[in-house]
Amino acid sequence: MKKSLFTLFGLLLLPLLSMAQEAKTIDQRINDVFEPITTAVESVVFFSLPIAGMQVPFVLIWLIAGAVIFTVYLNFVNIRSFRHSLDVVRGHFDKPGETGEVSHFQALTAALSGTVGVGNIAGVAFAVAIGGPGATFWMIVAGLLGMSSKFVECSLGTMYRNVNADGSVSGGPMYYLDKGLKNMGYGKLGKVLAVMFAIACIGGSFGGGNMVQVNQATKQLAEITGGQSSIFYNNGWIFGAIMAVIVAVVIIGGIKSIARVTDKLVPLMVGIYLTGAIIVLGYHIADIPAAIGLIFKSAFSGEALYGGVVGVLIQGFRRAAFSNEAGVGSASIAHSAVKTDEPISEGVVALLEPFIDTVVICTMTALVIVVTNYGGAGAEAAFHNRAVVGDIGLTSSSFSSVMSWFPPILGIAVILFALSTMISWSYYGLKAWTYLFGESKTNEIIYKVLFCVFVVVGSAISATAVFDFGDAMIFAMCFPNILGLYFLLPEVKRAYNAYLEKVKTGEIAKNR
Repeated sequence: MKKSLFTLFGLLLLPLLSMAQEAKTIDQRINDVFEPITTAVESVVFFSLPIAGMQVPFVLIWLIAGAVIFTVYLNFVNIRSFRHSLDVVRGHFDKPGETGEVSHFQALTAALSGTVGVGNIAGVAFAVAIGGPGATFWMIVAGLLGMSSKFVECSLGTMYRNVNADGSVSGGPMYYLDKGLKNMGYGKLGKVLAVMFAIACIGGSFGGGNMVQVNQATKQLAEITGGQSSIFYNNGWIFGAIMAVIVAVVIIGGIKSIARVTDKLVPLMVGIYLTGAIIVLGYHIADIPAAIGLIFKSAFSGEALYGGVVGVLIQGFRRAAFSNEAGVGSASIAHSAVKTDEPISEGVVALLEPFIDTVVICTMTALVIVVTNYGGAGAEAAFHNRAVVGDIGLTSSSFSSVMSWFPPILGIAVILFALSTMISWSYYGLKAWTYLFGESKTNEIIYKVLFCVFVVVGSAISATAVFDFGDAMIFAMCFPNILGLYFLLPEVKRAYNAYLEKVKTGEIAKNR
């Protein structure tokens, strides 16, 4: 399989290298093709409703409403089971011989690698620049609520997974929408929702989970290696080819290989980033109480720069929802591969994701920006330059105001974030692909080769329409997913209550 993948990849790469010589022309051609498609998709996925004089994307309402309903219906599972989740992820309830491919910790890091990315660095800067410090508060609230969404979808992913003859596992929304709704007598609806999800997931894996990531990483590499004089500045395909080979080597081995990489890569990249944040916050330790006070005050201030209280709330919720992807359903694909005979135990582990991704990492980013007074530029300047702070510039300047040497380190972190996201999304897309076209080695090779080719394409082009299309497809996944979750929610609650009773009586006991 390894030889076949690299042979096909090489054959497909050759014409791409010749195309790189006329990159501007190719970019324009690609944009011309994708622009009408992207506009149509975005008009559906991101259509807005007028609320308090503002246009609010319905997808945001759909995600947050689902998170609130799941939290209340399950009696605040996000808080009640937090401590237990730490015990489960540390292996305190593991038993030998359980069905699955990876440990609880590996499943968590594999799923985290798909959500912890450029959005935690650049996206937070954009939210805080537009919404002000108060956006941080609503980001935390949305992250806490999103923990319940992750619990529901990842519990179901493990409940309805397929265990193949070779011991490999296929799971996720495609399977619980299909099989779960069929069990309830809604087989046709379940099949339609599952196919809709799978198509959107494949599109998202090639776009937002691949090309967007490598494109940002390529720009960052060019920046830290000389800017316009860098070899990578107009030759991004070189870096793309290198990244494609790295991705190929990792994904050939399936989820086990992916998990072996992510369980080391995720702690490393998060550790690098948070260490830098702690150094900045330590330098500004005297300013932290005032910054926290400003965050709370601004969260409820009608004098916020953009849209008052509603504007601040929307920006915070938007960043959290788009960062941790709670409700999108992607993470349940990775979590379904876990070694366990208790599906709820993996749902409990999964609720840690939004906490780590949003409550910890995104909040630390926001706090660094606030305590450094937006990198020394001030909130007003950041707001008026919001068209450019959507990139990594504001976050980078905030770190470098304390550590002038940190931007290259941050650049490396961004590249690692991008790599980890691509690795996880390759698995998500693969499982959606094999759901539609069948579980076979040939189908797996076809998908993996296509994915690696798109890595090179993403690094070489700057076609905005393609990247916007990829992002839109990721959030299109939440519509069929959350609709199905409403049908299956009572089943999750029954299973959750039964699981808690087993833990309480000692039927499920700690092994250490």
